Amino acid sequence: MSGTSMDGVDGIAVRFETGQRPVVLAEAFVGFAQGLREALFSLQQPGENEIEREALAGNALAARYAVCCHELLRAGNLSADDVKAIGAHGQTVRHRPEKGFTVQIQNPALLAELAHIDVIADFRSRDVASGGQGAPLVPAFHATVFGSQEETRVVCNLGGISNITILAATGAVRGFDCGPANALLDLWAERHLGKPYDENGQFAASGTPHQPLLNALLAEPFFEQQPPKSTGRDLFNVQWLDEKLVGFEALSPADVQATLVALTAVSVAREIERHAGDCRAVYVCGGGARNQALMAALQKALETGGVAGVPVMTTEALGVPPQQVEPLAFAWLAMRCVAREPGNLPTVTGAAGERVLGAIYPR
Repeated sequence: MSGTSMDGVDGIAVRFETGQRPVVLAEAFVGFAQGLREALFSLQQPGENEIEREALAGNALAARYAVCCHELLRAGNLSADDVKAIGAHGQTVRHRPEKGFTVQIQNPALLAELAHIDVIADFRSRDVASGGQGAPLVPAFHATVFGSQEETRVVCNLGGISNITILAATGAVRGFDCGPANALLDLWAERHLGKPYDENGQFAASGTPHQPLLNALLAEPFFEQQPPKSTGRDLFNVQWLDEKLVGFEALSPADVQATLVALTAVSVAREIERHAGDCRAVYVCGGGARNQALMAALQKALETGGVAGVPVMTTEALGVPPQQVEPLAFAWLAMRCVAREPGNLPTVTGAAGERVLGAIYPR
């Protein structure tokens, strides 16, 4: 899985057995070179010669995915013949379900050639074709590993974009995107620190949230939309942020970073209050789980927003390290595709019905 933070690819080797929890055999992270990151960022907005640039970036992604797969085989003491399939999400460069499409670039045919393993790709487009948002797709997986009949739980993914899965004690499942997370935090850190991210949230912790700016950011209509809903860099990008910062030029960069942390925390907490006020715990995964300032801000936003007494912790408490949740989810979706079982939840995405997700590229 390489998400909207676009820093690299997280991979796991996992064994699925009917009636058993998934068993992770190995994990690996392979970073993206700066040139590839720049190419991916440039494709987030319309530009010249997009078709060729997209194809070349897809080839480069496939090469990095192949490196990750080889690392997993080595770490897990596996051969290619031991692996049923690779689930490769690709890199989202456009997500416009309201116009009937979503685009995740990569070259799954090349990956199958390099890895000598079947590849499952293009998970989102079938859900979009059936009238859904194509996102989030992880709630169906969350329900299988994190659900409880004793209490309502919320699983919160803090990747480039934040999203939540509401796992009701009744078995009902809901989920949707909440707004920006690391996409804006990383952008601002790179601009002012020259680093790809704010390590442990130290930059944000050195500043103070600015309420007028926070109010201006929260005025974005997306935050008041009712689910099903999804978003991405098509909306929450550098242009959006720079437009919102007009009139706030006197703020220090650290105060802006602290305010962006507050934006993520408040937007998530509001959705939990609106749709999961009876939850008993919030379990965080994704890169944001390593941001101590963000985790603390989320706890504070819940306390002040009407969901007091609900602890915030990582999915480690449920037996799955935060960095493994997203790649594990897409391994699960690949497994479902191979078995011709549906992978989406219409109650989450708004699709017309359950659909088998993914396209198969044989080795």
